[in-house]
Amino acid sequence: METAGKHITIIGAQRSGIGAARLVKKLGGIPFISDAAPEGKLKESIGIFNENDFQFETGKHSDKVFDCDLMIVSPGVPSDAVVIVEASKRKIKIISELEFASAFCKGNIIAITGTNGKTTTTELCGYVFNQSGMKTYTAGNIGYAFSEIALDIKENEFVALEVSSFQLDLIDQFKPKAAVILNITPDHLNRYENKFENYIASKLSIYKNQTADDLLILNADSKTLMDNLSEHKSRSFYFSTVSEQVNGCYLSGNQIFFNQDGELKFTCSVSDINLKGEHNYSNAMAVITAAKIFGCRDESIKSALKTFKGVEHRLEFVREIDGVVFINDSKATNVDSVWYALKSFDNPIFLILGGQDKGNDYSKIENLVAEKVKKIYAIGTSADKIFNYFHAHVKVEIKKNLTEVINTVNSEARSGDVVLLSPACASFDMFDNYEHRGRVFKEAVNKL
Repeated sequence: METAGKHITIIGAQRSGIGAARLVKKLGGIPFISDAAPEGKLKESIGIFNENDFQFETGKHSDKVFDCDLMIVSPGVPSDAVVIVEASKRKIKIISELEFASAFCKGNIIAITGTNGKTTTTELCGYVFNQSGMKTYTAGNIGYAFSEIALDIKENEFVALEVSSFQLDLIDQFKPKAAVILNITPDHLNRYENKFENYIASKLSIYKNQTADDLLILNADSKTLMDNLSEHKSRSFYFSTVSEQVNGCYLSGNQIFFNQDGELKFTCSVSDINLKGEHNYSNAMAVITAAKIFGCRDESIKSALKTFKGVEHRLEFVREIDGVVFINDSKATNVDSVWYALKSFDNPIFLILGGQDKGNDYSKIENLVAEKVKKIYAIGTSADKIFNYFHAHVKVEIKKNLTEVINTVNSEARSGDVVLLSPACASFDMFDNYEHRGRVFKEAVNKL
């Protein structure tokens, strides 16, 4: 991809946009960053732009955005946004930050997508590979934007990328050495015209450019994934917690086995995995499959599985006060994630739900809520919807913010109870992102 001397517009001034701008400049291009958010919400980004002498605008997308050779779109910007539609009409080439960064990465890309489990699996993948002496970066939807590190990755090194459907929407030649699809369940339907098939197609595009030299690692237990899997050229491996008839990784009793073309090549006990819960065994099997195929050592894989502590904001233990346990699961931005969270606890739960609704269908957790939840605290713009759906099953109280929730629950919860922030919603109505939401929750808890 030719960038030297080219005028490149970047839509979105947050983490991905900053990374893309820096990479454009390193490659000799001329970046121009445009974000519709007001200046007051972009102070940190503006400081970085000024330090790097980047041209930018905030509060609007002026006609200057169309004076470019290429447009790079951050994942937070919908593909049907007015500025994107207009750029398309003007025949401007439009790509995602993922597509742009991948063009300059010489290393092996392990791209991990799915509705749930992406962050944990990506972090675990990087941890396992590094423990085995195989230099591996983690980036994408977590940590660094891919553009920030793309040029640093050498040919014999790896990058584990958390890849969202939004990043896949605007790919052209993106071609990971290994593509991992963990699961597909309804999510982000507000971004896909409320059509599940559009969301599915976005996820499945992760392997569209792969060849016979590439790997495709799939969750055989995901009916939606398996029913919609299209023709592909890549070598396929599978993982399953319910079937032993897969070429790949499977769970049998309390043992995990990796089978490659009929030959048993790895086994461990679920007790060897520090992360608990069937969903995490599934995530671990996806990583084991990739690790074995790329030649990670058995002893290093087992050691890494035993010592990996999980990720921040994903069923993260915050504090125990007088026998009440506080859990930060801010990363749970859809109903399926909340289902996994509720299944992870046997104790009575005070559940914090709400935020920016994404077309949520709460029927999947209705029975679990009735069985396990003492009370729901509803927050954010979806609070009324949550109240209307659940108040017949469990006590629901609408609160203005997380601090108000924590102060109330501190007086109501008793020893043995769990206070669980698992919102099932996006965070953007009240917070910058789910990380910000999780930090606010933890700060409120730690002030008690």
